[in-house]
Amino acid sequence: MELLFRDDPYLTSCEAKVTAVDEQGIRLNRTVFYPEGGGQPGDVGSLTLADGTKIEIVDARKGQDHEDVVHVAAPDAPALSVGDAVTAEIDWERRHRLMRMHTCLHLLCAVVEGDVTGGQISDGKGRLDFNMDEKPDKEQLAQEINRLISENHPVTPQWITDEELNAKPELVRTMSVKPPMGGGRVRLLNIAGIDLQPCGGTHVRETGEIGLIEVGKIESKGRQNRRINLRFAS
Repeated sequence: MELLFRDDPYLTSCEAKVTAVDEQGIRLNRTVFYPEGGGQPGDVGSLTLADGTKIEIVDARKGQDHEDVVHVAAPDAPALSVGDAVTAEIDWERRHRLMRMHTCLHLLCAVVEGDVTGGQISDGKGRLDFNMDEKPDKEQLAQEINRLISENHPVTPQWITDEELNAKPELVRTMSVKPPMGGGRVRLLNIAGIDLQPCGGTHVRETGEIGLIEVGKIESKGRQNRRINLRFAS
C-alpha cells in the first residue's frame, strides 16, 4: 500500500482502488488516511465511488504491518468490492488540528527535561507524561513553547537506518513505546535546532502554523510521573 501522507501530510484526497474488504475494514492500493499510532488518532473521512455513492470512514487503523492501513466504514455504509475505484478524502480540518498539536507536543518535549512515559493527541488538545521529580511552572512553560511557535522554525522529516538509530539511543525519548524497527530505516522528525526524534506522525511545515497554546493542568501520576496538558488558545 502506498502511504501518501508520509511524503505529503497536506494531501487531502487521492484516487485509489479497493484491494481487500473483510471484517476489519477496507484496504486500498494507496491512501491519504493516517492510521492510529504514536498517540495520534486515525483519520476520518470518506470513500466516494464514481457514481457518487459515499462510504463514511469513521477510523483508520494499522493492519498487519506498518505499510498497511485499514479503513473502518460506518456500520450502515454501502458495501464495496475488490477492484472498485474510489476517491479517498480525509476530514482535513480535523487532521490539520491533529498535525498542529502533534508538532506542538514535540516542542513540549524539547523544553521539558525527562523521558516521556506516555502521551495522547486529541482534537484541539494533547498531553505528555514525563519521568520527572517536580512540576514545571505553567506560565514559564507556556511562554517558552509560544516563543518557539512564534519563531516559526522549519519542521522536516528525515530518515536514518536502524543501525544509525541503535548507535544514537539518546534520540529515543519515549520509555514505553519504541520506534518501529526492522524495516531497515526509521523516520525522524526534525524541528531545526529544537527537537530531533523518531516519529511517524503527520506534522505542520513550520512551528508558526501551530498557533498559540495554553498549558492546562499539570498532574502528578505517580511519584516521578508528571502529566502536562496542552490546548489551543481560544
